[in-house]
Amino acid sequence: MAGPVLLIELPEPVPDAALADLRRMLFHMSGRFEERRPGAYDLTVCARHLGIVEDETPGAHRPFLVTVHGPGIGEEEWFEAEHLESPDFPAYIGFEPTQSVNVAAMSNGQIDHVANALLTAAIMDVVGGVANVEVDDRHVPAVADLAGLIALVPEHSTAFGTPAFLRAWAAHPEFCLVK
Repeated sequence: MAGPVLLIELPEPVPDAALADLRRMLFHMSGRFEERRPGAYDLTVCARHLGIVEDETPGAHRPFLVTVHGPGIGEEEWFEAEHLESPDFPAYIGFEPTQSVNVAAMSNGQIDHVANALLTAAIMDVVGGVANVEVDDRHVPAVADLAGLIALVPEHSTAFGTPAFLRAWAAHPEFCLVK
């Protein structure tokens, strides 16, 4: 069963050097790694590499798809469709996204939600950008005071934040990603 998806909005295309660094980072934390095209990875990530120690899964490997998409890198139609009904990006994050990174957990347990947030934060440490996180109404008060929050747009059920925001949200007792 597929799990939650997080997006990283990017102000400019991912430079080749950052894409190479991303590939290296993902390869080194993976139990299984397949590069479908430059910027598209099918992998399993060891939960311990993300700082998660309470995972009872044999080998503690969580499956993910990580895909850089948008003009110049692939899945341009998906990128355009995903951004059609989005909030006014420049008003909230200061730029119009040119590319995005999609981080999709391929399982849906609580550990997968935490792993997705922490993996997305680690990816942002490499490629930059702003996390685009869907939040439900009951979690709006919980995320409103977290470190690293850039903007909260309740009418779009969206929070934008830094890697620190994702890490703070993952550590919060009410943490849950919208699937």
